[in-house]
Amino acid sequence: MNEIKKKPSNDQKADIPSTDFRIINWIGIIQQLTETKMRQLLEDTDVPPPQFILLNHFSHRPDEGKTVSGIAAAMQQPQPGITKTIAKMLSKDFLRTEENPKDGRSKTLFLTETGKAAHFEAKNRLEHGMQNTFDGWHEWEKRDFFGFLDRLKIFLDDNR
Repeated sequence: MNEIKKKPSNDQKADIPSTDFRIINWIGIIQQLTETKMRQLLEDTDVPPPQFILLNHFSHRPDEGKTVSGIAAAMQQPQPGITKTIAKMLSKDFLRTEENPKDGRSKTLFLTETGKAAHFEAKNRLEHGMQNTFDGWHEWEKRDFFGFLDRLKIFLDDNR
């Protein structure tokens, strides 16, 4: 028996998410899945995900000092949470402090050799644990995909 296909009503059309929404929604789901995997992979290390994220932030410019307020702004996180994570990292010698020459009330934070080594080990564990994520992908697909993600990241960063 032939089914008669009806055109969607205006109400039904409103229920179909736009491609823009679907992309952002998928990114949120991917973020949740990768954060769970990261927690699992770093579970028995001395670098839990919040500390890895900050070590990663410092590793991009390892000789550049950062303030807690600057890190909180860059991470778009509340300062008390960043302060708590940094205190743990200071106690592990992942970071060191110096007087802030621009503001005597705050300290400037720097990545230490211990912090660099901890980042290196955690990054290697994550890379190894997620190495099959792109099995079956061609190099050009990964490069194109990264290019699109980079474009989106730059837009979102510029339009906070």
